[in-house]
Amino acid sequence: MNATLRDASLPLDVRGRPLRDLRLSVIEACNFRCPYCMPADRIPDDHGLDAASRMSFDEIETLVRAFVRLGVNKLRLTGGEPLLRKRLPELVARLTTIAGLDDIALTTNGSLLAAQAGALREAGLRRLTISLDALDAGLFRELSGGRGDVENVFAGIAAAEAAGFTAIKFNCVVQRGVNENEVLPLIERFRGSGHIVRFIEYMDVGTCNGWDAARVLPSAELRDRIAARWPLRALDPHYRGEVASRYAFEDGLGEVGFVSSVSEPFCGDCHRARVSADGKLYTCLFAAEGTDLRPTLGLGEEAFAAHVAGLWSRRADRYSELRGAVGVPRKHVEMFLIGG
Repeated sequence: MNATLRDASLPLDVRGRPLRDLRLSVIEACNFRCPYCMPADRIPDDHGLDAASRMSFDEIETLVRAFVRLGVNKLRLTGGEPLLRKRLPELVARLTTIAGLDDIALTTNGSLLAAQAGALREAGLRRLTISLDALDAGLFRELSGGRGDVENVFAGIAAAEAAGFTAIKFNCVVQRGVNENEVLPLIERFRGSGHIVRFIEYMDVGTCNGWDAARVLPSAELRDRIAARWPLRALDPHYRGEVASRYAFEDGLGEVGFVSSVSEPFCGDCHRARVSADGKLYTCLFAAEGTDLRPTLGLGEEAFAAHVAGLWSRRADRYSELRGAVGVPRKHVEMFLIGG
Protein backbone atom coordinates (compact mmCIF):
# COMPACT_ATOMS: atom_id res chain seq x y z
CA MET A 1 0.00 0.00 0.00
CA ASN A 2 1.13 3.54 -0.77
CA ALA A 3 2.14 4.87 2.66
CA THR A 4 1.70 8.49 1.58
CA LEU A 5 -1.91 7.89 0.64
CA ARG A 6 -2.56 5.90 3.80
CA ASP A 7 -1.13 8.66 6.01
CA ALA A 8 -2.93 11.49 4.25
CA SER A 9 -5.91 13.26 5.78
CA LEU A 10 -8.74 10.75 5.81
CA PRO A 11 -12.33 11.74 5.02
CA LEU A 12 -14.82 12.75 7.69
CA ASP A 13 -18.54 13.08 7.11
CA VAL A 14 -20.45 16.28 7.88
CA ARG A 15 -20.79 15.19 11.52
CA GLY A 16 -17.06 14.52 11.87
CA ARG A 17 -17.36 10.73 11.70
CA PRO A 18 -14.49 8.80 10.08
CA LEU A 19 -14.89 5.76 7.87
CA ARG A 20 -13.67 2.69 9.77
CA ASP A 21 -15.96 -0.29 9.07
CA LEU A 22 -17.18 -1.73 5.79
CA ARG A 23 -20.05 -4.21 5.56
CA LEU A 24 -19.89 -5.83 2.14
CA SER A 25 -22.64 -8.03 0.75
CA VAL A 26 -21.32 -10.74 -1.55
CA ILE A 27 -24.78 -12.01 -2.56
CA GLU A 28 -28.37 -10.84 -2.18
CA ALA A 29 -29.91 -14.35 -2.23
CA CYS A 30 -30.78 -16.30 0.91
CA ASN A 31 -32.00 -19.81 1.66
CA PHE A 32 -34.15 -18.53 4.56
CA ARG A 33 -37.15 -16.21 4.56
CA CYS A 34 -36.99 -14.60 7.99
CA PRO A 35 -40.09 -12.38 8.39
CA TYR A 36 -38.16 -9.38 9.76
CA CYS A 37 -35.77 -9.38 6.80
CA MET A 38 -37.02 -11.24 3.74
CA PRO A 39 -40.63 -12.40 4.24
CA ALA A 40 -41.65 -15.14 1.82
CA ASP A 41 -44.97 -13.49 0.99
CA ARG A 42 -43.21 -10.29 -0.09
CA ILE A 43 -39.95 -11.48 -1.65
CA PRO A 44 -40.25 -14.04 -4.46
CA ASP A 45 -37.72 -16.84 -4.79
CA ASP A 46 -36.53 -15.49 -8.14
CA HIS A 47 -35.85 -11.98 -6.83
CA GLY A 48 -32.08 -12.31 -7.05
CA LEU A 49 -29.57 -10.82 -9.43
CA ASP A 50 -27.98 -12.83 -12.19
CA ALA A 51 -24.34 -13.66 -11.55
CA ALA A 52 -23.11 -10.96 -13.95
CA SER A 53 -24.90 -8.28 -11.96
CA ARG A 54 -22.92 -9.06 -8.82
CA MET A 55 -19.47 -7.62 -8.34
CA SER A 56 -16.70 -9.95 -9.43
CA PHE A 57 -13.91 -10.96 -7.06
CA ASP A 58 -11.58 -8.56 -8.90
CA GLU A 59 -14.04 -5.70 -8.40
CA ILE A 60 -14.52 -6.59 -4.74
CA GLU A 61 -10.78 -6.66 -4.09
CA THR A 62 -10.27 -3.29 -5.79
CA LEU A 63 -13.17 -1.84 -3.81
CA VAL A 64 -11.90 -3.11 -0.47
CA ARG A 65 -8.36 -1.89 -1.15
CA ALA A 66 -9.74 1.58 -1.89
CA PHE A 67 -11.82 1.62 1.28
CA VAL A 68 -8.74 0.67 3.30
CA ARG A 69 -6.95 3.68 1.82
CA LEU A 70 -9.74 5.78 3.34
CA GLY A 71 -9.33 4.42 6.84
CA VAL A 72 -11.33 1.18 6.87
CA ASN A 73 -9.65 -1.50 8.97
CA LYS A 74 -12.65 -3.73 9.69
CA LEU A 75 -14.49 -5.69 7.01
CA ARG A 76 -17.59 -7.83 7.45
CA LEU A 77 -18.81 -10.08 4.64
CA THR A 78 -22.58 -10.41 4.54
CA GLY A 79 -25.49 -11.31 2.28
CA GLY A 80 -28.25 -12.43 1.85
CA GLU A 81 -26.57 -15.62 2.93
CA PRO A 82 -22.88 -15.23 2.00
CA LEU A 83 -22.19 -18.97 1.98
CA LEU A 84 -24.34 -19.18 -1.16
CA ARG A 85 -21.66 -17.23 -3.05
CA LYS A 86 -19.60 -19.69 -5.08
CA ARG A 87 -15.89 -19.99 -4.20
CA LEU A 88 -16.26 -17.74 -1.16
CA PRO A 89 -13.07 -19.08 0.52
CA GLU A 90 -11.14 -17.96 -2.56
CA LEU A 91 -12.40 -14.42 -2.06
CA VAL A 92 -11.56 -14.51 1.65
CA ALA A 93 -8.02 -15.62 0.83
CA ARG A 94 -7.59 -12.64 -1.49
CA LEU A 95 -8.94 -10.15 1.01
CA THR A 96 -6.79 -11.36 3.90
CA THR A 97 -3.67 -10.28 2.00
CA ILE A 98 -4.70 -6.60 2.03
CA ALA A 99 -2.34 -4.63 4.25
CA GLY A 100 -4.09 -2.39 6.76
CA LEU A 101 -7.18 -4.58 6.98
CA ASP A 102 -6.94 -5.74 10.58
CA ASP A 103 -10.17 -7.66 10.94
CA ILE A 104 -12.32 -9.71 8.54
CA ALA A 105 -15.51 -11.32 9.81
CA LEU A 106 -18.42 -13.13 8.21
CA THR A 107 -22.10 -13.13 9.18
CA THR A 108 -24.09 -16.25 8.27
CA ASN A 109 -27.26 -18.06 9.24
CA GLY A 110 -25.04 -21.09 9.83
CA SER A 111 -27.13 -23.59 7.90
CA LEU A 112 -24.45 -24.17 5.26
CA LEU A 113 -21.45 -23.72 7.53
CA ALA A 114 -20.68 -27.37 8.27
CA ALA A 115 -19.36 -27.95 4.75
CA GLN A 116 -17.39 -24.70 4.52
CA ALA A 117 -15.99 -23.88 7.96
CA GLY A 118 -12.67 -25.66 7.37
CA ALA A 119 -12.05 -23.99 4.00
CA LEU A 120 -12.92 -20.57 5.37
CA ARG A 121 -10.50 -21.03 8.24
CA GLU A 122 -7.74 -22.16 5.89
CA ALA A 123 -8.41 -19.10 3.75
CA GLY A 124 -7.64 -16.85 6.71
CA LEU A 125 -11.05 -16.05 8.18
CA ARG A 126 -10.84 -15.74 11.95
CA ARG A 127 -14.19 -14.35 13.09
CA LEU A 128 -17.73 -15.63 12.63
CA THR A 129 -21.13 -14.27 13.56
CA ILE A 130 -24.09 -16.62 13.35
CA SER A 131 -27.68 -15.37 13.32
CA LEU A 132 -29.67 -17.55 15.71
CA ASP A 133 -33.10 -16.34 16.80
CA ALA A 134 -34.27 -19.50 18.58
CA LEU A 135 -33.07 -22.87 19.84
CA ASP A 136 -36.51 -24.45 19.77
CA ALA A 137 -36.74 -26.39 16.50
CA GLY A 138 -40.34 -25.45 15.74
CA LEU A 139 -39.92 -21.77 16.44
CA PHE A 140 -36.63 -21.70 14.54
CA ARG A 141 -38.33 -23.15 11.48
CA GLU A 142 -41.13 -20.59 11.78
CA LEU A 143 -38.70 -17.69 12.15
CA SER A 144 -36.76 -18.83 9.07
CA GLY A 145 -39.91 -18.75 6.98
CA GLY A 146 -40.39 -22.50 7.19
CA ARG A 147 -37.02 -23.22 5.54
CA GLY A 148 -34.51 -23.69 8.35
CA ASP A 149 -33.50 -26.70 10.44
CA VAL A 150 -31.77 -25.67 13.65
CA GLU A 151 -29.86 -28.97 13.68
CA ASN A 152 -28.01 -27.83 10.56
CA VAL A 153 -26.93 -24.72 12.43
CA PHE A 154 -25.76 -26.80 15.39
CA ALA A 155 -23.72 -28.90 12.94
CA GLY A 156 -22.23 -25.72 11.50
CA ILE A 157 -21.27 -24.49 14.96
CA ALA A 158 -19.57 -27.81 15.73
CA ALA A 159 -17.67 -27.70 12.43
CA ALA A 160 -16.56 -24.13 13.07
CA GLU A 161 -15.30 -25.04 16.53
CA ALA A 162 -13.45 -28.05 15.10
CA ALA A 163 -11.86 -25.79 12.47
CA GLY A 164 -10.51 -23.51 15.19
CA PHE A 165 -13.05 -20.69 15.37
CA THR A 166 -13.33 -19.28 18.89
CA ALA A 167 -15.42 -16.47 20.41
CA ILE A 168 -18.17 -16.96 17.83
CA LYS A 169 -20.85 -14.29 18.11
CA PHE A 170 -24.50 -15.27 17.99
CA ASN A 171 -26.94 -12.55 16.97
CA CYS A 172 -30.54 -12.86 18.10
CA VAL A 173 -33.17 -10.36 16.95
CA VAL A 174 -35.64 -10.26 19.83
CA GLN A 175 -39.33 -9.56 19.23
CA ARG A 176 -41.73 -9.14 22.10
CA GLY A 177 -44.28 -11.92 22.12
CA VAL A 178 -42.41 -13.87 19.43
CA ASN A 179 -39.08 -15.21 20.65
CA GLU A 180 -38.40 -13.41 23.94
CA ASN A 181 -38.67 -16.73 25.79
CA GLU A 182 -35.63 -17.96 23.86
CA VAL A 183 -33.32 -15.37 25.44
CA LEU A 184 -32.41 -17.23 28.64
CA PRO A 185 -32.06 -20.63 26.91
CA LEU A 186 -29.66 -19.07 24.38
CA ILE A 187 -27.51 -17.66 27.14
CA GLU A 188 -27.61 -20.90 29.09
CA ARG A 189 -26.45 -22.87 26.07
CA PHE A 190 -23.43 -20.70 25.33
CA ARG A 191 -22.40 -19.39 28.75
CA GLY A 192 -18.94 -20.68 29.56
CA SER A 193 -18.27 -21.75 25.97
CA GLY A 194 -16.14 -18.74 25.06
CA HIS A 195 -18.81 -17.66 22.57
CA ILE A 196 -20.87 -14.46 22.88
CA VAL A 197 -24.61 -13.98 22.49
CA ARG A 198 -25.81 -10.55 21.38
CA PHE A 199 -29.43 -9.44 21.46
CA ILE A 200 -30.60 -6.99 18.81
CA GLU A 201 -33.65 -4.79 19.10
CA TYR A 202 -36.21 -5.36 16.37
CA MET A 203 -35.61 -2.54 13.89
CA ASP A 204 -37.61 -0.89 11.12
CA VAL A 205 -35.14 -1.86 8.41
CA GLY A 206 -36.56 -2.00 4.90
CA THR A 207 -40.24 -1.62 4.07
CA CYS A 208 -41.53 -5.19 3.78
CA ASN A 209 -41.17 -6.55 7.32
CA GLY A 210 -44.31 -5.03 8.82
CA TRP A 211 -42.36 -3.41 11.64
CA ASP A 212 -44.41 -2.64 14.73
CA ALA A 213 -42.92 -0.65 17.62
CA ALA A 214 -45.01 -2.72 20.03
CA ARG A 215 -42.82 -5.73 19.22
CA VAL A 216 -39.62 -3.92 20.22
CA LEU A 217 -38.22 -5.27 23.49
CA PRO A 218 -35.85 -2.56 24.78
CA SER A 219 -32.38 -3.76 25.67
CA ALA A 220 -32.61 -2.27 29.17
CA GLU A 221 -35.63 -4.44 29.96
CA LEU A 222 -33.94 -7.49 28.50
CA ARG A 223 -30.73 -6.77 30.40
CA ASP A 224 -32.67 -6.63 33.67
CA ARG A 225 -34.27 -10.00 32.98
CA ILE A 226 -30.91 -11.59 32.30
CA ALA A 227 -29.22 -9.94 35.28
CA ALA A 228 -31.92 -11.27 37.58
CA ARG A 229 -30.76 -14.78 36.62
CA TRP A 230 -27.06 -14.13 36.08
CA PRO A 231 -25.70 -10.88 37.57
CA LEU A 232 -23.92 -8.65 35.07
CA ARG A 233 -21.36 -5.86 35.12
CA ALA A 234 -20.76 -3.35 32.34
CA LEU A 235 -17.63 -3.63 30.20
CA ASP A 236 -15.82 -0.89 28.34
CA PRO A 237 -16.14 -0.96 24.54
CA HIS A 238 -13.28 -2.48 22.57
CA TYR A 239 -13.18 0.66 20.41
CA ARG A 240 -15.11 3.88 19.87
CA GLY A 241 -18.19 3.25 17.78
CA GLU A 242 -18.61 -0.39 18.81
CA VAL A 243 -22.21 -1.30 18.03
CA ALA A 244 -22.94 -3.62 20.95
CA SER A 245 -22.96 -2.61 24.61
CA ARG A 246 -21.01 -5.31 26.43
CA TYR A 247 -21.67 -6.90 29.83
CA ALA A 248 -19.74 -9.62 31.64
CA PHE A 249 -21.29 -12.27 33.82
CA GLU A 250 -20.19 -11.66 37.39
CA ASP A 251 -19.29 -15.34 37.78
CA GLY A 252 -16.72 -15.05 34.98
CA LEU A 253 -18.51 -17.29 32.48
CA GLY A 254 -18.31 -14.96 29.52
CA GLU A 255 -20.22 -11.94 28.30
CA VAL A 256 -23.40 -10.83 26.56
CA GLY A 257 -24.04 -7.92 24.20
CA PHE A 258 -26.96 -5.65 23.33
CA VAL A 259 -27.54 -3.71 20.10
CA SER A 260 -30.04 -0.97 20.87
CA SER A 261 -30.61 1.06 17.72
CA VAL A 262 -34.21 1.85 18.64
CA SER A 263 -34.03 2.66 22.36
CA GLU A 264 -30.44 3.97 22.52
CA PRO A 265 -29.39 5.29 19.09
CA PHE A 266 -25.66 5.33 18.40
CA CYS A 267 -25.63 7.39 15.20
CA GLY A 268 -23.11 9.83 16.63
CA ASP A 269 -20.37 7.20 16.60
CA CYS A 270 -21.41 5.31 13.46
CA HIS A 271 -18.34 4.71 11.30
CA ARG A 272 -19.89 2.10 8.96
CA ALA A 273 -20.49 2.03 5.24
CA ARG A 274 -22.41 -0.70 3.45
CA VAL A 275 -22.00 -1.93 -0.11
CA SER A 276 -24.51 -4.22 -1.80
CA ALA A 277 -23.61 -7.20 -3.97
CA ASP A 278 -24.21 -5.14 -7.11
CA GLY A 279 -21.86 -2.38 -5.96
CA LYS A 280 -24.14 0.27 -4.47
CA LEU A 281 -22.91 2.30 -1.50
CA TYR A 282 -25.32 2.88 1.39
CA THR A 283 -24.09 5.25 4.08
CA CYS A 284 -26.77 4.17 6.59
CA LEU A 285 -28.63 0.96 7.41
CA PHE A 286 -31.84 2.96 6.96
CA ALA A 287 -30.90 4.72 3.72
CA ALA A 288 -33.56 4.98 1.04
CA GLU A 289 -31.18 4.83 -1.91
CA GLY A 290 -27.62 3.85 -2.70
CA THR A 291 -24.95 5.23 -5.01
CA ASP A 292 -23.71 2.96 -7.79
CA LEU A 293 -19.94 2.57 -7.42
CA ARG A 294 -19.23 0.24 -10.33
CA PRO A 295 -18.87 2.91 -13.03
CA THR A 296 -15.90 4.38 -11.14
CA LEU A 297 -14.33 1.07 -10.09
CA GLY A 298 -12.69 0.78 -13.47
CA LEU A 299 -10.83 4.08 -13.03
CA GLY A 300 -8.27 2.46 -10.74
CA GLU A 301 -7.87 2.18 -7.01
CA GLU A 302 -6.65 5.73 -6.38
CA ALA A 303 -9.33 7.49 -8.44
CA PHE A 304 -12.02 5.26 -7.03
CA ALA A 305 -10.89 5.98 -3.46
CA ALA A 306 -11.07 9.73 -4.17
CA HIS A 307 -14.63 9.29 -5.46
CA VAL A 308 -15.71 7.37 -2.34
CA ALA A 309 -14.03 9.96 -0.10
CA GLY A 310 -16.17 12.64 -1.72
CA LEU A 311 -19.33 10.62 -1.14
CA TRP A 312 -18.43 10.00 2.51
CA SER A 313 -17.64 13.67 3.12
CA ARG A 314 -21.26 14.52 2.25
CA ARG A 315 -22.76 11.88 4.56
CA ALA A 316 -25.16 13.27 7.18
CA ASP A 317 -27.24 10.19 8.13
CA ARG A 318 -28.70 9.87 11.63
CA TYR A 319 -31.98 8.08 11.13
CA SER A 320 -32.15 6.34 14.51
CA GLU A 321 -31.91 9.70 16.25
CA LEU A 322 -34.79 11.04 14.15
CA ARG A 323 -37.01 7.95 14.04
CA GLY A 324 -40.66 8.93 14.14
CA ALA A 325 -40.06 12.64 13.59
CA VAL A 326 -42.30 14.49 11.15
CA GLY A 327 -40.97 14.39 7.62
CA VAL A 328 -38.48 11.55 8.13
CA PRO A 329 -38.84 9.12 5.21
CA ARG A 330 -40.02 5.61 6.02
CA LYS A 331 -38.70 4.09 2.79
CA HIS A 332 -35.48 2.16 3.50
CA VAL A 333 -33.30 -0.27 1.60
CA GLU A 334 -34.24 -3.86 2.35
CA MET A 335 -32.02 -5.54 4.93
CA PHE A 336 -31.24 -8.58 2.79
CA LEU A 337 -29.60 -6.35 0.18
CA ILE A 338 -27.01 -4.90 2.58
CA GLY A 339 -26.67 -7.55 5.28
CA GLY A 340 -28.11 -5.58 8.18
